[in-house]
Amino acid sequence: MTTPSTLTALSVNLNKVALVRNTRHLGIPSVLFAAAVCLDAGAKGITVHPRPDARHIRAQDVHELSDLLARDWPDAEFNIEGNPFHNLMDFVRDCRPHQATFVPDSETQSTSDHGWTFPDDAERLRPLIAEAKKLGVRVSLFMDPAPEMMAAAKAVGADRVELYTEGYAASRGTSRADAVLALYAEAARAAQAAGLEVNAGHDLSRENLADFLRAVPGVKEVSIGHAFVSDALELGYAAATHDYLRCIDEAQRAG
Repeated sequence: MTTPSTLTALSVNLNKVALVRNTRHLGIPSVLFAAAVCLDAGAKGITVHPRPDARHIRAQDVHELSDLLARDWPDAEFNIEGNPFHNLMDFVRDCRPHQATFVPDSETQSTSDHGWTFPDDAERLRPLIAEAKKLGVRVSLFMDPAPEMMAAAKAVGADRVELYTEGYAASRGTSRADAVLALYAEAARAAQAAGLEVNAGHDLSRENLADFLRAVPGVKEVSIGHAFVSDALELGYAAATHDYLRCIDEAQRAG
């Protein structure tokens, strides 16, 4: 199953596959196998977020995935996420992925929970963004849905922003849902007006993805991990990939 290039690209985050593997010393489930099946099923990219404590994705995984994609799926995107002030830049320098997503998480966080702020983070981000881009790596900044921050993200050299979507997911079914979704749409338009492309990720799922993409214009890529791997435990990697692509296609047709 394939999806036209005009659709929002699905990048599968494999952190939770590695988390399960790391509970034993048997090497299963295989991160490389998961990547291969998802890409064969139509996913457009693979995302990993290697944290300094290696509690899920490990350095070896990053290098092996980089080699796998370069060899067998040269058109697929490799996206490495992380804090550029911790361990991310070493992977950027060694692997030169298609995209590096800069995330301001601490070493002790269980998951990412906020975006960069400006002007606070501007000067320390600027040289690292410039370095990544000099290496040929597209830079996306993990951002809250704050329209007023988007021009500043462009000013420090970012190519894209990834809208942090936990707030959207948490608002579903509440009286705030419409207003929250409207804020994401406004943030996307502000980013695009500033010359940025827009990604999105965090707590997106089969239940909320299509609605998000229908409302938020021009999303280039969604990175989905926790919900995707949870679905894959029940459906299998290929069927889960197909169903997320169905959500993307539904949103496209509705638009």
